Amino acid sequence: MKNKIEELFGKNQFHDKLLKERIPAEAYASLQRTIQEGAELNPQTASVIAQAMMEWAVERGATHYTHWFQPLTGFTAEKHDSFLEADEEGGMTLRLSGKRLIKGESDASSFPSGGLRSTFEARGYTAWDCTSPAFLKEDNGGITLYIPTAFCSYNGEALDKKTPLLRSMEALNKHALRILRLFGDKETTKVLSNVGAEQEYFLIDKAFLKQRWDIHLTGKTLMGAPPLKGQAATQHYYGAITDRVSRFMNELDEELWKLGIPSKTKHNEAAPCQYEMAPIYATVNIACDQNHLVMETMKKVADRQGLACLLNEKPFPYVNGSGKHNNWSIGTDTGHNLFEPGKTPYDNAQFLIFLSAVIRAVDKHAALLRLSCASASNDRRLGGDEAPPAIISIFVGDDLMDLIEKVKSNVEHPERTVTLRFGVPTLPEVYRDATDRNRTSPFAFTGNKFEFRMPGSSQSLSECNTVLNTIVAESLDHIATRLEMADDFEAEVREIFRDILFGHERILFNGDGYSKEWHEEAARRGLPIIKDTVEAIGVLKNVPTQRLYERYGVFTASELEARYEVLLEQYTEQIRLEGSVVADMARRQIMPVCVEHLSHFATSIVAARASGLDCKGMDEDMVDIDEAASLMRRRLIELERALKAPLPSDKARAAALARDDVLVKTQLLSKACDRLEKLLPRSIWPMPTFDDILYEEIQV
Repeated sequence: MKNKIEELFGKNQFHDKLLKERIPAEAYASLQRTIQEGAELNPQTASVIAQAMMEWAVERGATHYTHWFQPLTGFTAEKHDSFLEADEEGGMTLRLSGKRLIKGESDASSFPSGGLRSTFEARGYTAWDCTSPAFLKEDNGGITLYIPTAFCSYNGEALDKKTPLLRSMEALNKHALRILRLFGDKETTKVLSNVGAEQEYFLIDKAFLKQRWDIHLTGKTLMGAPPLKGQAATQHYYGAITDRVSRFMNELDEELWKLGIPSKTKHNEAAPCQYEMAPIYATVNIACDQNHLVMETMKKVADRQGLACLLNEKPFPYVNGSGKHNNWSIGTDTGHNLFEPGKTPYDNAQFLIFLSAVIRAVDKHAALLRLSCASASNDRRLGGDEAPPAIISIFVGDDLMDLIEKVKSNVEHPERTVTLRFGVPTLPEVYRDATDRNRTSPFAFTGNKFEFRMPGSSQSLSECNTVLNTIVAESLDHIATRLEMADDFEAEVREIFRDILFGHERILFNGDGYSKEWHEEAARRGLPIIKDTVEAIGVLKNVPTQRLYERYGVFTASELEARYEVLLEQYTEQIRLEGSVVADMARRQIMPVCVEHLSHFATSIVAARASGLDCKGMDEDMVDIDEAASLMRRRLIELERALKAPLPSDKARAAALARDDVLVKTQLLSKACDRLEKLLPRSIWPMPTFDDILYEEIQV
């Protein structure tokens, strides 16, 4: 008898097993050659697959299909077409041709293009990504077949996040295979990067959205006094899951399982109302697609259950922000994890070569990794409340660091296995992992993978994985070239490892990334200290960055320039939106309450004095409120003037102005509003407070 997971899993996915059952063996073999070897997909095979895909979807009740893509907005996009087509007799039939499966057309002028497309140049194309399974989405509007695609302009420039990721995967595969061949591996035909993405999120009651315009319009709170109950006093982390949250998590699991997404882990996170889910690993392209589906499904399920899912990196100050831990590894199509140290890492030359490639890559291109996680919201998260600092470093653990020191000094390293004993006879011994977990490290080796903890919870994983694949491909290229020219292979392997360790050891750090001492030490080491998104975006203008991406075919010069423009524009728009929302809340919600309260207060004082009361304390309270209201008004006028000021035409200057002027004035106004929140009665404050939102348990 099948259990619930087996019945549900992959129900709405056109997975490989289903494909193999529904198309001829010859067509299936042709598709596999395309996926595995990059062979061109012939039109006949595409037609066979399209027909099978449509028949399956129609059997399930689908009436439409869509090319699903990931434009530079950071979200997904879709245009739905029905399966209806005219037949030769003037009637209608259901059909999905191979041509329509492979290629779609979309308006490219309304998506961010960084100047690659003018408004009047509308045509853009979507192209089927046959490496990522098609799937069905069920909602109140019916059932639709979703076909994952790449998105490009009329001239072929990438206008999405998937295309560069696929290109970076090819670069990594090419140069990793060179290394494996040198080590005598003749069986591996493809090397793939794999990702398991831990997704953090907040759940609040949906009613709060209507009462907090900042959450409703920006996904986060933009003002609020500190809650009375701090996070340190909560017992939320890994605590018992309440009934209402459990219902949400169970429905989320079921919806994800139907889509073929292997949702594995769920638990309460550190902040109140914060949670986490994690899937089983998948090839990076599929993992990125699935993570977009995870975020979309979370929001839909929450809405159905009267909740709101907040994916913003810092929806609430004073408590943990939310990240998306990118657990990244490299594996072969024969099932071997290239980051697996084995029982004796010191003797595992191949492992040491791949480890050293990552060390070199991260040190050389730390600024690119920082950029891949940059956003206005993530700027507020990084460096605080368990988020890693914005300074890139690598944690390798004591055992590997000890091994590295032995290699540098050319001393044999005896391997050791450590077991942990609990002191209770009925409890088993537990073998200790080779590396600990360092929650303050942005990039940590955790046994057989690297955990990149900097990506924000709302961000697409395509960007950071495009960077990781590309920079490691460059290091593998460098290493393979040296090995191919070596007379003594084994000696050259040892020499490469030692050279990289000596040349790039500054990036290795096992200590507390939060400490003031580390920030000072990082500066002494010459590590890039990039404090905000505007500064991070500038790396795209660096000649070495442009050469790197062009050399490995990931971005052209025009595509990089476009992304530079888009990122700056998105940052500016976000900061100005937040400023406008805070100004509106202050003027239209808080100020009227202050005026009315001061009026009632003054009337009460007059009445009290007429009764012969001293009223000195009441006078002082009224003065405090009046002074706070006056400060808020001054801050409001300053912000409104900043928002009305014309923007420079240069996007870099506009973004810098948003950061240095609008953002600063927004924060000053928010603090003034927070002061009033502490002075006015709770009964008249015009919006729910952090105490209301975070500590009113979701239990119904």
